[in-house]
Amino acid sequence: MNIPHISVVVPVYGCRECLSMLYERLKASLEKINPDFEVILVNDSSPDESWSAITELCQMDKRVVGINFSRNFGQHYAITAGLDRARGEWIIVMDCDLQDRPEEIGKLYAKACEGYDVVFAQRLKRQDNFFKKIASKMFHSTLSYLTDTEIDASIANFGIYRKNVIESVVQMREQLRWFPTFVNWVGYKQARLPVEHAKRESGNSSYSVKKLFDLAFNVLMLNSNKPLKLVLKFGFAVSFTAILYAAITLYRYLSGQIGVLGWASLIISIWFLSGVIIFVLGIVGIYIGRIFDQIKQRPLYIIKQTIN
Repeated sequence: MNIPHISVVVPVYGCRECLSMLYERLKASLEKINPDFEVILVNDSSPDESWSAITELCQMDKRVVGINFSRNFGQHYAITAGLDRARGEWIIVMDCDLQDRPEEIGKLYAKACEGYDVVFAQRLKRQDNFFKKIASKMFHSTLSYLTDTEIDASIANFGIYRKNVIESVVQMREQLRWFPTFVNWVGYKQARLPVEHAKRESGNSSYSVKKLFDLAFNVLMLNSNKPLKLVLKFGFAVSFTAILYAAITLYRYLSGQIGVLGWASLIISIWFLSGVIIFVLGIVGIYIGRIFDQIKQRPLYIIKQTIN
C-alpha cells in the first residue's frame, strides 16, 4: 500500500451539507501539491446523517477514509482517531465547516517546506460572532496565566504537521484531550502563518456556552496544577490574616478594650473558614477525580465502522 504524501484529518459533526464542497475544494488544493493524498473524515456520531454523506465520498474516491464513532465522544477525540489512522508524511488537521479554508493548505505546505515541523494557521481576522470572540480571548488569556505559557487565541487546530510530530502527539493518551496544547508540548521547530478565516458554510457550532465552559475547565485541569498552588497561597494568606486578627483581639482583650468576644465575629470566622476548607477540598477532589478517570484506562474512542 502506497504511503500518501499528505493526510488531512477532519472531525465531522453537524456539517453534512458542506461535506461535498469540502471534498471538492480539498481535492483541488491537494492535487496541486501531490495527487497522492488521503482525507480522513471522522464522524463523531453527527445527528444530521453525515455518515451517509461520508460513505458516498468514500465510494467515489478511495483516497477518502471514513471513520464512524459508536457515539459522540467530542471533537478532540475525533482528531485523535484521525491522527491514529493518518499515514502521510505531512498531516493537516482542520474543521469540517469550511471556516478553515482548503485553499490555504498550499501556503501552509510551502512554509513547512522551508524547514519547519509545525506550521500553525493564524486567524488574524476571525469570522465569528462577538460573543465567541470575547469568550475565546478570555479563555486563552486565563489559560495562559494558569499554565504559565503563551497561548495565542488566533491559533486553533488548523495547521500542517510533520509525521514525527504527530507520532509524538499520539503517544499522549490522556483522557482529557486538547490537540493544540499537545503540539506545543512536544516542541519541534514551529512557525505561524496568517491565513484567511471564512464564515461557517452551514449549521451552527456544536459548542454551547455550557460546553465551552466545560471545555475550558477540562483544558485547565489537563495542562496545569496552578489552581492547587493558588489555593495554597490563598490558604497562607487566610492563616496570616487570622493570626494577625487573633493577635489584635488578644491585645485589645488584655488592655481592657473588650470584655466579651463578639458573637458576630465568631460566626463570620466560622463561616468564612468553613467556606475556604470546602473550596480547597473541592479543588483537590477535582484533580483526584481526573486521576481516577485516567487510571481506569478506558479507550479514548470506539469505532463502529470504517471505510477504505
